[in-house]
Amino acid sequence: MSGRNGYGAAVTLPGDPPGGRRAALVWGVGVAVYFVAVIFRTSLGVAGLDAADRFDVNASALSTFSILQLLVYAGMQIPVGLMVDRLGTKKVLVLGVVLFTLGQLGFALSPSYGTALASRALLGCGDAMTFISVLRLGSRWFPARRGPLIGQVAALFGMAGNLVSTVFIARALSGLGWTATFVGSSFAGVLVLVLLLLFLKDHPEGHEPQPAEHAGAAYVRRQIAQSWREPGTRLGMWVHFTTQFPAMVFLLLWGLPFLVEAQGLSRSTAGTLLTLVVLSNMVVGLAYGQIIARHHAARAPLALGTVAATALLWATTLAYPGDHAPMWLLVTLCLVLGACGPASMIGFDFARPANPPERQGTASGIVNMGGFVASMTTLLAVGVLLDATGDDYRIAFSSVFVLEALGVVQILRLKARTHRRERERLVASRVEAVHVPV
Repeated sequence: MSGRNGYGAAVTLPGDPPGGRRAALVWGVGVAVYFVAVIFRTSLGVAGLDAADRFDVNASALSTFSILQLLVYAGMQIPVGLMVDRLGTKKVLVLGVVLFTLGQLGFALSPSYGTALASRALLGCGDAMTFISVLRLGSRWFPARRGPLIGQVAALFGMAGNLVSTVFIARALSGLGWTATFVGSSFAGVLVLVLLLLFLKDHPEGHEPQPAEHAGAAYVRRQIAQSWREPGTRLGMWVHFTTQFPAMVFLLLWGLPFLVEAQGLSRSTAGTLLTLVVLSNMVVGLAYGQIIARHHAARAPLALGTVAATALLWATTLAYPGDHAPMWLLVTLCLVLGACGPASMIGFDFARPANPPERQGTASGIVNMGGFVASMTTLLAVGVLLDATGDDYRIAFSSVFVLEALGVVQILRLKARTHRRERERLVASRVEAVHVPV
């Protein structure tokens, strides 16, 4: 088994999964599924203006694509966590791949706004099944001390999927058109489905999880209640809520219109800045993973520091005098937004030590729901405010500060409580270690 000390630092015990090359290969298949899911999820971010023209919709209707997709995604997090805990990773990932591939294909062929909405909802449902499954897969194949780095690397590959959207999907749209681009991309889903069926396994030999009693509704209520009761789970959710959404909203839908329509940039230059967010995310993710793996006391300072930097750069950009912010400021904004994704992963590093292995999926689902609820809320707020103010992006993007303020209050409220709970676990683990027979 494996445990953690009171500050989240891993304590490796004899039952820890061994890791190694085979673990990396199996986990890599799961990460490939997540990579494709993110390509499909973020493809609308570079196709927003094309979608508005294709379906003849305004800003509020356009934002509904992403809002519905995220609504389904967020609503599925706890059910998916329960499914992963009960059914295992492989079955959930197979279902997820089938759904998000059908969603991407349906979006390519949709003749109307309504069918396109339904396709994005289907895509969101499949996408919701990927990341929690990949986190669970990593915890089953790698030692607990690798948890923070494994989570950040998984997120890094997800951002690589975002990079494919900002670079290749954008170019394909201009060169091949809507239908060919989205139909062609859907074949990536078929490829990872084949890899998944052939090579993925839930856990290594000799590390089968303990059989759990599943008693229908009683089991569901118990899993959710026990996970939520842990302050580390709630703190993780609010960290994810507060840190993820500024970059998610920017990349998923409103970044390109903001840069083109409000800042007067060409679509090519705007696409380059979106790519910069992704590249920054990948670099910062590796750095955050290494720091947290070595110094778990850095979790809260890194999360709060990222929120503060994001708020400062957004305020400076929106308040800059004149019609357009200078390029150096937009570049700096995009570099700082790149830290939002890695900071959101810190939420899982609060929830992971707070819950036993049999509740990891459920707890991860609660955490993951936080950022997507915030993203969905902000996407809606920006679209509504743009329509209400005649496309005033300064007012619309000011909604970011409201959710950041709410999240910071909750983080500060729960931080001390989580710290005390982790210290209690440290004392208990030391007592247990003393009584473990050699």
